Amino acid sequence: REAEVRRLYGLCCSVTGIFLNIVLFIIKLIAGILTASVAIMADGFNNLSDAGSSVISFVGILCAGKPSDKEHPFGHGRLEYVAGFVVSILIILLGLELFQDSVKKILHPEKVEINSLAVYILLISILIKVYMMYYNFSIGKKTGLSVLKATAYDSFSDVISTTVVLISICILKFTGKNMDGAAGVIVAMFVIYTGIQSARETISPLLGEKPDQEFIHKIHEIVMAHENVLGVHDIIVHDYGPAHRMISLHLEMPGEKNVFEMHDLVEHIEADLDRELSCESVIHMDPVEVDNKELERLKQEVVKTVQEFDNRLTLHDFRKFKMQTGGERLIFDVVMPQEFPYSAAQLKEMITEKLREKISMYEFSIKIEKDYV
Repeated sequence: REAEVRRLYGLCCSVTGIFLNIVLFIIKLIAGILTASVAIMADGFNNLSDAGSSVISFVGILCAGKPSDKEHPFGHGRLEYVAGFVVSILIILLGLELFQDSVKKILHPEKVEINSLAVYILLISILIKVYMMYYNFSIGKKTGLSVLKATAYDSFSDVISTTVVLISICILKFTGKNMDGAAGVIVAMFVIYTGIQSARETISPLLGEKPDQEFIHKIHEIVMAHENVLGVHDIIVHDYGPAHRMISLHLEMPGEKNVFEMHDLVEHIEADLDRELSCESVIHMDPVEVDNKELERLKQEVVKTVQEFDNRLTLHDFRKFKMQTGGERLIFDVVMPQEFPYSAAQLKEMITEKLREKISMYEFSIKIEKDYV
C-alpha cells in the first residue's frame, strides 16, 4: 500500500510538472520573440526540456511500479533512479547548449527590446517555479522519490536563472548596457551545476550507497524490543528502489533456549520488520553462551586488545571451542570500518600477534568483516 501511495504522488507531481512547464515555455517564447532576447528564449527552452524531463519521470515511476517477474524477481524499483539520472543528463546537455548560444551572443550582440509584458511574464515564472520547487522537494523528501528531488533541484536552478534574466533586463532599461549574452552564460552555468548535483544524487543508490542511519536505528529499535534478543550485528540493506528494500542481519540469542522457540521468535521479528518498515528480511541466529563469567572476562580482554588498534573496531560472535588436540580456541568476528589504514589480512595478523602475547594458551580463529551501515 505504501509503495502504491508513493507511486501516485510521483505520477501526480510529474503530470503537474508537464503542464506548468509547457505553459511557461509558451509564454517565455512569446516574451523572447517580443524582446529578441536570447536569454529569455533560452530560459523558455529550459522549461520545455523540464516538461520532457517530467515525461521521463512519469514513465520511470510508472515502470518502477510494475510487479516483480521471472527476469526481475526484486521488482523494477530502480527504474526510478534510472529515470532521475536520465533527467539529470538532459539538464546538463541543455546547459551546455545554452552556454554555447550565450557565448555567441556575447561575441555577436543583438539589440534587445524592453517590454513590460516580458517583465511580468518573468515574475510570474519565478513564482510558479518557487511553488514547483517546494512541492517537488517536500513530496520527494516525504516519499523518498529521487526523481522528484532531481526535479526540485532543477526548479531551483530555474528560479535563479530566470532571476538573472530579469536582472539583465533591468540593467538594460536603466543603464543601456546589453547583458543578454552574459545573463545567458550565468543561466547555463546554473543549469549545468544543477544537472551535475542531481546526477550525483540519483546515481549514488544505483552504485549502492550507505543506508540512512535513521532507517538502521529503526531496525535496531524493532529487533531489540523483543525478549531474548541479546544483540544485533551484520546488518546489510539491499536497495532495489524506494519501498523495495531487503534486509539481512544476525541476532545474538541465548544458546540454552529451545531452538524451536527461538526460530518462532525470529519469524515474528521478520514479520514486525515487514509491517513496520515495508521490507523483507532474512535473519541468521547466533547462539550466545550467557552467565559464563570466565568467557565474559576473556571477551572483555580481547575487546580491549582489539580496540588498541582503533576504537571503531567492534567484536561479536565470541565463543570458546575445545579442540580434539586438547587445547582451546577463541573464535570471534571483528567489524572493520570501510575506510581503514590496513587490509583485512593485515588487521587479522596484527590482532592475532597481539593476543598471542597476552593470552598465549589459546589458539585464535578471527574473521574480519566490513561495516556496511
